[in-house]
Amino acid sequence: MSLARMSLSLAWLLPIRLRSALVPAMLAATVLALAPAAAASFDCASARAADEKAICDSCDLAQLDVKMSTLYGVLTKLVAMGQRGMIQDAQRAWLAQRSTCGGDTSCLSGAYRSRIAQLEAALGEIYSRGPF
Repeated sequence: MSLARMSLSLAWLLPIRLRSALVPAMLAATVLALAPAAAASFDCASARAADEKAICDSCDLAQLDVKMSTLYGVLTKLVAMGQRGMIQDAQRAWLAQRSTCGGDTSCLSGAYRSRIAQLEAALGEIYSRGPF
């Protein structure tokens, strides 16, 4: 194949490559533009309690909420049903304790950091038992 012919075939591919690279970027930009600034693990549009509103209004608290929710989800998938029930009970108790913070962002931050540490410790115990 001659050099001129090869460059024509490459020039033909360039728009396809650009399109295939731009489509995911444009999709991601659209999703980010439509997403709320602080995306918590729950629907902020239906937030009624003071603690939920404070979480939705704070990017830092929303990030802590998502991290805690993710750890909780992973942990509940890794344990047996009996342990899962205990973890769910502890989560409900933690949510009740979190609600006592109301809109106090310092209290909420401390509550999240404490719960995240508990969940990470429980995951650490699981990880220490063997290769996964």
